[in-house]
Amino acid sequence: MADLEGILVVSLEQAVAAPLATVRLADAGARVIKVERPEGDFARAYDSLVHGESAYFVWINRGKESICLDLRQPEDMGLMRRMIAAADVFVQNLAPGAAERLGLGAVALRAAHPGLIHVSISGYGEDGPYRNQKAYDMLIQGESGLLSVNGTSEGSARVGISVCDVAAGETAFAAVLQSLIARGRTGLGRSVEVSLFHTMADWMNVPYLQTRYGGAPPPRMGLRHPSIAPYGAFACADGRQILLSVQNDREWAALCAGLLRAPELATDARFATNIMRVSNRDAVDALLTPVFAALDQEAAMVLLSEAGIACGRLSTMEDMAHHPQARHITADSPSGPVEMMARGVRFSDQNTGSGAVPSLGEHSAALRAEFHSGGRRRT
Repeated sequence: MADLEGILVVSLEQAVAAPLATVRLADAGARVIKVERPEGDFARAYDSLVHGESAYFVWINRGKESICLDLRQPEDMGLMRRMIAAADVFVQNLAPGAAERLGLGAVALRAAHPGLIHVSISGYGEDGPYRNQKAYDMLIQGESGLLSVNGTSEGSARVGISVCDVAAGETAFAAVLQSLIARGRTGLGRSVEVSLFHTMADWMNVPYLQTRYGGAPPPRMGLRHPSIAPYGAFACADGRQILLSVQNDREWAALCAGLLRAPELATDARFATNIMRVSNRDAVDALLTPVFAALDQEAAMVLLSEAGIACGRLSTMEDMAHHPQARHITADSPSGPVEMMARGVRFSDQNTGSGAVPSLGEHSAALRAEFHSGGRRRT
């Protein structure tokens, strides 16, 4: 039996954050009904690179049922309310205030259904001066300060995935699980509010604390680290790059002996502690650069691994497609099977299968029949 079997989730969702939260619930065995506009979730059209489907959409919408509703129509709104009446969890990430205007806000729905877990995902939260601000991923990367620490000394760089959306979706998933546990004890649901901005503000606590109590913000350093040395990418003889991360003085001593063949550098006053290595970062890198330049990437990996030094390859996406450590799942889609990377967690007693990606409105007729007037309600 799947962990969340018997849990019904109704989600009025679009884009990335809410669909990511609900695909995690679907993966755990919940039944997830995805409510789409008549024209569909706009993430369906972000690209057409996966057999004509959107890469975003196939990743975070597998295992769901899709129904198209026009909530301006009384009949469709009535159906929506009947589905929510049967649901354990309702998720929405409409524009600020839109759910309330539709009568689907937390106060109204929880008054009618005390056991309902009502989840609202927004850009900036339900209150505050920015609550009505549009919030796309890059904008939150900027507002949260993430872009101030990501990039190089020449300028900021957007994190190359929708990290704010993903973070908010995972946060919402965890909040739903916590709320289901609480409801199991009390019998009562709750309102859950997740915002992209506050999620990323939490993730930014280390540079925030360093700035507030250290007196200066951490600089943008590309692949280097503001507080650790040596740390970063080094070019190898075959044109590839290797990543090196020396976290403590013991590892530095091992690096000096195993790679540099100069164990005396471990106690050199310029390099003996991490604080001193950070102060003399250019000198540290100057020691390492010619050594790596004489080695192919794989030879460097072997040498560093044998010395117990943390290292890695600067992989391309083509490398990832064939990475020996990768795990994959396959999901059916309207245009054929899609192989994708598996989740970062696996369980000893469950397989890693995946539900199908729904076509637009694929389950509309069946759901309209199931939730007809007087249809089932959550017990």
